[in-house]
Amino acid sequence: MAHPYGKYADFEGLREQAVALRRDGLSRRQIRDRLHVDNNDILNRLLEGEPAPEWTKRPNAKDDLRCKARELRMQGWTYDQIQVALGCSKSSISLWVRDLPRPERRRSPEEAAAIARKGWEEKLRIREEERRHAKEEAKLAVGGMSTRELFLVGVGLYWSEGGKDKPYDRRERVVFVNSDPGMIEVFLAWLDLLEVERDRLRFTVMIHETADIGAAERYWAKLVNATPDSFNKTTIKKHNPRTIRRNTGDDYRGCLVIKVLKGADLYRRIEGSWYGIVEAAREADQPIRT
Repeated sequence: MAHPYGKYADFEGLREQAVALRRDGLSRRQIRDRLHVDNNDILNRLLEGEPAPEWTKRPNAKDDLRCKARELRMQGWTYDQIQVALGCSKSSISLWVRDLPRPERRRSPEEAAAIARKGWEEKLRIREEERRHAKEEAKLAVGGMSTRELFLVGVGLYWSEGGKDKPYDRRERVVFVNSDPGMIEVFLAWLDLLEVERDRLRFTVMIHETADIGAAERYWAKLVNATPDSFNKTTIKKHNPRTIRRNTGDDYRGCLVIKVLKGADLYRRIEGSWYGIVEAAREADQPIRT
């Protein structure tokens, strides 16, 4: 019966020779030619477990990059920095240096300040967005307003911002002063509800001397839709050098004073209405206290 390896019947003896030649530094081709082994499977079995000599290994084109990447990583470089310097992919860098300790992150004072500033700006942006959202929700929740609601709002608005009599100084005049355009618009709408004719209104701009007085006068005239003859002479506030003004800028337009001519009866109605609101609030509070 023929041996399964044919002419390679003495396999162990042949393996001893192949291993000896391999350890002497011969290549696969040299061993094949020396032993006349023309079957690659047999040659593989003969040399199984024996590493190839160094001189037969082809140089890897990335060996230099790998060494340089490891060197830079040990110097504390990041993947991004190594990628820019060597022009290789982050995945390759990761394979090459993954056994090295992760470098401590080092930032300059300027970089740390920039990161902190960016974080603070983002926090402010989020706060501003939350603030805007809350205001928008509250505005939409108000919806429409009945004449009764406008009347009550107007009374409260006047009693907080308008001129009031004193026990020692009874004048019964309706005078409203404010710098908020929205307050002025609501107050005028309230006067319209009470059927106070617009020709009974007189306006006066009160503003600091360093502001753009002409622009402020034009702004208020347009807002209240009044003719120039409805405006009294603008009141100019003198600057006090010992104080620091905060109300500066293009949006500073001073205050607008609205006076209702022949307003004694209106004033009495306002005062009486306010006391009525106070009494109603007291009565509404009683069930809560009990």
